[in-house]
Amino acid sequence: MGIIKVENIRIFAHHGCLKEETKIGSDYRVDLKVKANLQTSAKTDALQDTVDYVFLNKVVREEMSIPSKLLETVAKRILDRIFNEDKLVQKATVSISKLNPPIGGDVENVTIKMTDKRKK
Repeated sequence: MGIIKVENIRIFAHHGCLKEETKIGSDYRVDLKVKANLQTSAKTDALQDTVDYVFLNKVVREEMSIPSKLLETVAKRILDRIFNEDKLVQKATVSISKLNPPIGGDVENVTIKMTDKRKK
C-alpha cells in the first residue's frame, strides 16, 4: 500500500448557509489523502497503474464549484466520485477549510475532515 497526497488546493467557491456567503464567495483550502496499492506502478512506471493526482485535483475543483450549504456535503461528493471513478483507491480523507469564515472574531479558518473506505 501507499499514500498519495494532494495538499493545499486553493479554491474560491460559494458555500455557506448565509445568503451573503453563497453570493460573495470565499477562499477555501482542500487537502486530500488517498490510500492505494502503489506496488504495480512502482514496477511498471505507468500512469494507468496508479492514482493520477491530476484526476484527484480535477474532482476537487469540479465538486467545489457546485454551491452547497455545508462543507460536509461537498466532502461527501468528493469522496463518492473518487471511489466511483478510480478503482485503485481503497481509502480517502478530504479536509476542506473555509479561510477567514464570517463567524465573528479573529478566526483563521474552520475545517471539516471526512474519511471513507471502499465498500467491499
